[in-house]
Amino acid sequence: MSTKMIQHQYEKTSTVFTSNKTFSQWNEVFADVTIASAILDRVLHHCTVVNIKGESYRLKERKEFMRQKQQTVNTLFEQGNT
Repeated sequence: MSTKMIQHQYEKTSTVFTSNKTFSQWNEVFADVTIASAILDRVLHHCTVVNIKGESYRLKERKEFMRQKQQTVNTLFEQGNT
């Protein structure tokens, strides 16, 4: 994401951002507090912030995949011992 994109879209179109970073951590993403502040100033003006808490669907799916994979491996070893 660039500041030019934000500037171009500011007050002209809707934009959806998703992030696992809090607003106070955005300076880590952009490596510059001034740029992060300018972007947040424009992004948060006339916006609706939706804060979603809970486990990530991707992580949840990955854990289930790994659980099933482990069950398969365990079953193969159990069959080999008989």
